[in-house]
Amino acid sequence: MLKTMKTPGDTKWFVNDRFGLFIHWGLYSQAARHEWVQHNERIPREDYERKYFKRFDPDLYDPKAWARAASAAGMKYFVITTKHHEGFCLWDSKLTDYKAPNTAAGRDLLKPMVQAFREENMRVGLYHSLIDWHHPNYVLDPHIGPYRDHKDREALNKGRDQRKYAQYLHGQVRELLTKYGQIDVLWFDFSYPKDDGSGKGHKDWDSETLYKLVRKLMPKVILDDRLDMKHGWDIKTPEQVQPQAWPRVDGQPVVWEACQTLSGSWGYHRDEASWRSTDELIRTLIDCVSKGGNLLLNVGPTGRGEFDERAMARLEGIGEWMKRHSRSIYGCTQAPEGFKAPQDCRYTYNPEKKRLYLHLFAWPYKHVQLEGLGGRVEYAQLLNDASELPLSIDAWHAQQLGVDQTHLALTLPQQKPNVTVPVVELFLK
Repeated sequence: MLKTMKTPGDTKWFVNDRFGLFIHWGLYSQAARHEWVQHNERIPREDYERKYFKRFDPDLYDPKAWARAASAAGMKYFVITTKHHEGFCLWDSKLTDYKAPNTAAGRDLLKPMVQAFREENMRVGLYHSLIDWHHPNYVLDPHIGPYRDHKDREALNKGRDQRKYAQYLHGQVRELLTKYGQIDVLWFDFSYPKDDGSGKGHKDWDSETLYKLVRKLMPKVILDDRLDMKHGWDIKTPEQVQPQAWPRVDGQPVVWEACQTLSGSWGYHRDEASWRSTDELIRTLIDCVSKGGNLLLNVGPTGRGEFDERAMARLEGIGEWMKRHSRSIYGCTQAPEGFKAPQDCRYTYNPEKKRLYLHLFAWPYKHVQLEGLGGRVEYAQLLNDASELPLSIDAWHAQQLGVDQTHLALTLPQQKPNVTVPVVELFLK
């Protein structure tokens, strides 16, 4: 088995649970056209605040419904945007007035959410943006934000002090790590240093001081890799891509999590038509685990506080598959070296139970040959219904197929089981 780089935080539960829910929710949900709408459309701070802040009224917000939907989908942890790049805070921060209690919502929206997910036995993760297009001391740069190419950007920066903004950032992190109990994941986003100093990196966030604060207040928390620090993080976070192999740093495998959306944006997007199918999302989860990783799958709630029907349909579809196949996901990882999955298939492996799981992305005709598994399997069954599969094929078919003695040839039902991705559970000797 591959041994991952040692992490400062507690990742033992993380590599067991494998599947989490990302939630991007803020004022941008009312624009309903991407969480970066303020950046994309160069909306000035005053206009953005005037249009969306006073009108934020999520009257249908039911965090228990969110938590039930995530749990039913098989998700074991969640990560919520406490503050995205727009600077708006979901909780009752004492350091700003730009927060949910001062909108029509009239309350801390984070506290009942954390409680609801805990009641579903899910771990708690908090996303917090390092970037802040609203704060008066945040220095406007030429790369990110609504003022990036504004003709008066330099004049607008007069009097701004990035060091004071970093103190504000640290103060809010202190609030989040002291008001809501045990936090299992802290997901900072993001750094963009440039060679000429025009971007923002660890010096702009005072990342080293922030890191010490986090580890002091929450020693076991899992920290992502976006503070622009070479060391100290726990997980790598490839975004909107699917790694071709287990990610490595300095040649050593790392704990990792792919973060991806159901469509093209993270925040609620009313008119987006690029929604991924349930089938493809399930295959993505399997593929992550087959490479030793997790999947953090995002939902962007509406401005009224609901998961829309497109998101719910996909969560329900994933949950239907997970109901019968989750043991090929939880506690599983990449198969041992030398176990090569057939074409259009993925292996996951549970090292504690010594079981290998063959996920068939395409249903083969009658037989499947498993390289190197001849004589190494004690029993095989379809996971969806625990129906036995023979560990051999008849001599006539074996002769035609040229079955190698080092291979295991399984005879499959001619008709594909009525599940999205069939799984064969192999009990190794």
